[in-house]
Amino acid sequence: MPLQVLFACLAMLTGSVCAQSGEKIAKAGNAAGAPACVTCHGPSGQGQSTTGFPRLAGMNAGYLVRQLQNFQDGARVNPIMGPVAKLLSAADRQALATYYAGLPAIDAAVSPAATATTVASGETFAQNGNWSKGLPACAQCHGTKGLGVGATFPKIAGQSSLYLSNQLLAWQAGTRKNDPMGLMHGIALKLSASDVSAVAAYYATLSSVADKPRSANP
Repeated sequence: MPLQVLFACLAMLTGSVCAQSGEKIAKAGNAAGAPACVTCHGPSGQGQSTTGFPRLAGMNAGYLVRQLQNFQDGARVNPIMGPVAKLLSAADRQALATYYAGLPAIDAAVSPAATATTVASGETFAQNGNWSKGLPACAQCHGTKGLGVGATFPKIAGQSSLYLSNQLLAWQAGTRKNDPMGLMHGIALKLSASDVSAVAAYYATLSSVADKPRSANP
């Protein structure tokens, strides 16, 4: 068997075992006392739109690993995830990230409070920025369709507007500070309340799957 084929097989086997371990933790917690992830993030990793728990399914594995590490070390502050992350080992974090990254993405429900005008305003801002305030377009880092770029710039399309708003407010307040070079903190400080609402509403209307029509999850 060629060496490269052997390595590919080993990688597939390792990923499969890792995902199985992650699924077990996600559904039943771990021996250290971490609760099941499905309690808040849903049985399919779809999140909860009404309470602001984010979708994990289909997110980049490297991004998810880093968020769990940051919840643990305090670079990202959350009263629920902070204590949970401290009960996860490095292997647990990798297993969970691998599992959720392998699940099909499910879009969050679009808030009925989001008007067409608000969504249109959010689209204009997301695609063009507001250079009079020194604000670049969100699309420059997160992609034109909000599908993210690698482990650094996450997929934000199809996340709930409540979750997205909460994160922008966390960047403003400094309770989330795990962005490269303080980029998001600097941007968030210049956003008005209406900017936050509009951008969050817009990205919540986009599909989290490339080249597929929007399908909302209730």
